[in-house]
Amino acid sequence: MSMNTVPERLAALREAMKANGVDVYLIPVGDPHASEYMPDHYTALTYFSGFHGENSNFVVTMTESAVWADGRYFVQAEKEIAGTEIQLMRMGEPGVPTAEQYCGKVLPEGGTLGLCGLTASCGLVRSLQKELDAKKGTIKLLNLEDELWTEGRPALPATPAWLLPKEYAGFSPAEKLGQLRAKLSELGCTAQLVGKLDNLAWLLNLRAMDIQCTPYAMAYCYVTPDKATLFINTARVSAEAAAELKANGVELAEYDDVLTVLAAQTEEQTVLADPVSVNYAVYQTLQANPALTVKDEADPLLPMKGVKNEVELAHTREAHIRDGVAMVRFQIELENRLAAGEELTELTIDEILHKYRSAQDKFLTESFGTIAAYGPNAAMMHYHATEEDHAKLEKKGFLLVDSGATYMDGTTDITRTYPLGELTEDERLFYTWTLQCHIDIARAVWLDYCDGHMLDTIAREPLWRHLINYRCGTGHSVSHVGNVHEGPHALNGRNTTVFKPGMIVTDEPGVYEGGVVGIRIENELECYHKASNQYGEFLAFRPIMFVPIATSPIVPGVLSRDELDWLNAYHREVFEKLAPRLTEDERDWLAKKCAAIGA
Repeated sequence: MSMNTVPERLAALREAMKANGVDVYLIPVGDPHASEYMPDHYTALTYFSGFHGENSNFVVTMTESAVWADGRYFVQAEKEIAGTEIQLMRMGEPGVPTAEQYCGKVLPEGGTLGLCGLTASCGLVRSLQKELDAKKGTIKLLNLEDELWTEGRPALPATPAWLLPKEYAGFSPAEKLGQLRAKLSELGCTAQLVGKLDNLAWLLNLRAMDIQCTPYAMAYCYVTPDKATLFINTARVSAEAAAELKANGVELAEYDDVLTVLAAQTEEQTVLADPVSVNYAVYQTLQANPALTVKDEADPLLPMKGVKNEVELAHTREAHIRDGVAMVRFQIELENRLAAGEELTELTIDEILHKYRSAQDKFLTESFGTIAAYGPNAAMMHYHATEEDHAKLEKKGFLLVDSGATYMDGTTDITRTYPLGELTEDERLFYTWTLQCHIDIARAVWLDYCDGHMLDTIAREPLWRHLINYRCGTGHSVSHVGNVHEGPHALNGRNTTVFKPGMIVTDEPGVYEGGVVGIRIENELECYHKASNQYGEFLAFRPIMFVPIATSPIVPGVLSRDELDWLNAYHREVFEKLAPRLTEDERDWLAKKCAAIGA
């Protein structure tokens, strides 16, 4: 039977459902590791529905089907499912059920819902079961995605796996395993199944290139008091890396054997499994083993990884200075080519950035796809220029560039908004207020009980005064040689993680006026201990990213004296740190960009 169109794929899926005694089948967007960005192998939802969105579920019954999309994807989803039977469920709109509620409604009394336990999170399965209970429905684990999607499916990634040397990581895998075991015993556990790739990468200093722009390997690790088993496609682990892992008390097992090996464990353990990041198939296998007692706890590796050690901090500061040199060279070339009247587009930006970043020592990869957005395009927060759809740069308005890189010694994330010529009064005001927000959080001082959502308000206050807000967080944590978004701390209205010295966070407030303009100014900040006195422990931030911030758009008289002093001091530091690494012409250019204002 041909399987080239969505209706044909749905027909095949329904045949397989019938053969397996399943009334409803659910396909989530997900991989076995609760990853934010996933390998193409895990795009089954797109294969069966035609929809290319994140944060989605696709539900199929014998007679109907529906796909869930959030606000970012309403327009795109409509286009992509046009001409099929699939209904669009606009998440968050009045009267629209969740995927779980819908399943509860369409499941026949005593019916069976099927899903693949490897790509479904425990949270999803638990909320499904709640909805199915009213119908006395059961959940059956089966993998129709693998059974039906055989042709043209991207293979599971298996890029070479290697270990980040201790000189960059600060601790060996054996030392980190020791830290984790101590933490587990505090939590009343003896073992842990680590499912999340960033936590596993940190624990074992393990790196690969399985996910675009993210240097991680698809793997699991089962840690007990006296050994650790890494489940990975062993063919990709070099003899040298395998020997080093063995010397650190880590045994290798095949990635595909994880369920069999966990089911066969006979040693009694109390296993910590974080239901947020351990997939349902693994979780259920642990639970079904009589030797194991499963304990639901938040993964302790996240806070351990969130506070950077002294070695990581020293290296990341150095990586950011090299990145700053690349950013300066990028800006000089951009300005020169625009001045010469060359025709440039948003796509040119990525090429120039890559040229200068990849020439830097220890460069591994971009840390995410560059966002270069000119004029009104920048008002769309996650805009990406494509070959088919991109803007030409003109000598007016703003160009927003959000980019970053991962080096052997650190990961960077920076945004600058560049004036390309004449600006409107509104553009100048929005820019100035955004800069005020950026500066106010960068120079914040607080007592050590403050958490992410308390600090977030400091950043927004200058915009709130003008009755403007931005609908995203002010900042996120960044991994060390890893993913560009990590936890546990962040600056946003929901984060309750208390800030601690050694945490790194981005500072990226913005103004996004639909169809008009988008402005963002982003540095990475390091939290440090500022002082202790009779009132307690005071913490503060200092920037680790040193790249000039455009001063020409600033409206005079808006920044306070303290804000101006911060900006001028920052620019002095930018010059001091970057000048020794630049040519004489580049230094002259930088001196002009870093000149004090409002003296």
